[in-house]
Amino acid sequence: MKVRISLTDRLFDVIVYLVISLVAVCTLYPFLNVLAISLNDSTDTVRGGITVFPRHLTFDNYSLIFSFAGLLTGLKISVLRTLAGTVLGLISSSMLAYVLSRAEFDGRKFLSLFLALTMYVSGGLIPFYLLMRDMHLIGTFWVYVLPGLVSAFNVFIIRSFIDGLPYALQESAKLDGANDFTIYWRVILPLLLPALATVALFLAVGQWNSWFDTYLYNGSKEHLTTLQFELMKVLQSTQVGSSGQEVNGTNMNQVMNRISPESVKMAITIIVTVPILLVYPFLQRYFVTGMTLGAVKS
Repeated sequence: MKVRISLTDRLFDVIVYLVISLVAVCTLYPFLNVLAISLNDSTDTVRGGITVFPRHLTFDNYSLIFSFAGLLTGLKISVLRTLAGTVLGLISSSMLAYVLSRAEFDGRKFLSLFLALTMYVSGGLIPFYLLMRDMHLIGTFWVYVLPGLVSAFNVFIIRSFIDGLPYALQESAKLDGANDFTIYWRVILPLLLPALATVALFLAVGQWNSWFDTYLYNGSKEHLTTLQFELMKVLQSTQVGSSGQEVNGTNMNQVMNRISPESVKMAITIIVTVPILLVYPFLQRYFVTGMTLGAVKS
């Protein structure tokens, strides 16, 4: 039987589609504008008026960026720190969250309060630097990974998700002789996929975009540089091109005659954004579920 749709319903659908289209345009336009400027001739970009299509297509902006030494090493270290930081952060945060979810753990209230305080109170930059020095992490790769292994926010998201799981699953595993680690690894962890995907996105974006820790701890270590730190140096070099710095034998004064800092800035934005855009679609279907279920209980 054919269902008749009233005029009011049709009008409502039209309004909904218009609103969604407007939101989509407002969301996509800034990114497309940045992409267009990064692909446009720098001298033409100074005139302004670039929308979503470049007027004079060129790849000179990207050629300049990839002509800087250290980008390949920085890319390798950024990928390694993102993978290591994400995987180890997920394991440590989920294990702590599982412990805090156990009602028989007497110290869970104190530990939860202690973790919550870390979200509002920080020791500051200098004490943190001294801590890294005393732990002999400065000048090593692990200074990128170990300080971010446990985040209170991530732990609370995962713990709230665990609290929403049927406790009968753990009881059944105990009756079968499983210990706490077996319950965590074989029962709880496989069911945490939505929450883990959500936290993984937070960790991966944070690790991928980080550059200040490289500046503080490994700024003079060329073999431990990161992509974002190298791109920051590229941007600084283009902004102070009159210093006479050379890029692969080319004086920056000559380079700046055909490249503007604005175009380089937009190209850098695209370079650091595209990898996250490629990963996000694979996690998006879990992201909403993880955030929603993780917010049901505190």
